[in-house]
Amino acid sequence: MNYQLENDDLCVEFTTKGGGLTSIRDKSGREYLWQGDSRYWSGQAPVLFPICGSLREDQAVTEDGTPVHMPRHGIVRKEEFKLEFIFKDKICFSIEENESMLAQYPYQFRLSITYTLKEKQIQVTYGILNGDTANMPFFIGGHPAFNCPLDSGEDYSDYKIVFEREENCTVPAPVTETGLIDMGKRTAMLEGSNTLRLNHDLFKEDAMIFDQLKSRKIQYIHRQEHKGIQLEFPQFPYLILWSSNNNGPFIAMEPWSGLSTCSDEDDVLEHKRNVLIAEPGLLEELSYTITIL
Repeated sequence: MNYQLENDDLCVEFTTKGGGLTSIRDKSGREYLWQGDSRYWSGQAPVLFPICGSLREDQAVTEDGTPVHMPRHGIVRKEEFKLEFIFKDKICFSIEENESMLAQYPYQFRLSITYTLKEKQIQVTYGILNGDTANMPFFIGGHPAFNCPLDSGEDYSDYKIVFEREENCTVPAPVTETGLIDMGKRTAMLEGSNTLRLNHDLFKEDAMIFDQLKSRKIQYIHRQEHKGIQLEFPQFPYLILWSSNNNGPFIAMEPWSGLSTCSDEDDVLEHKRNVLIAEPGLLEELSYTITIL
């Protein structure tokens, strides 16, 4: 099922399949959200839970030895969510575990996704409720992708990512064959700069994994015109930038709470970087915002 929120600035559409965004249009009709052309990437804005990225050979264990077996990006992004409510400026979807999910991830949970529309801003709030009797390790992330370029007659390289602070960081190498991360192989990035000019060569080897950022706000904007998108992710330690390696006309800007299994990590879920632990019966919430500029 598809649903819509609309105000004087934006028209935003959603689907119960994966509980995700399907369209963000301004009043001129400009579409900001990637529309899922399968020649490049059929996704749009999937929700990643209870892992972001990949496990080593799609497997891990919990601290008590219970096996975990999940595909890349977890177990909910292709599932049907339930509509909890829809108001003029807010909509909420939710999903709970089923037998198939329990076979992959041995915890009872309830995941809600609430979208709040205010002027030109969309706030995305994840609510993770542990319905089990044991502490529940988890990760969550967003994967929204945006059209690049935004208008016909423009080029991918007409756009840039501007970070809120000057950065001096390196990025680790993704291992494309496995989906994992080689922490021992890093490349210098943003040396004393806050600007990254977009070009397709950035993504020839897969995603750019920013695990050392000071910034918690970025803008994807045209290099001359002030149009684009602002992403704020104060609760998420990682930012992933990605596009398909066949010159996909989009840029994904992804706030993640965790990463694919790294070369210096074992396969215990609770041992992974920045693992989140939900105590039994308690609700954990994380939010990020998309603002149309």
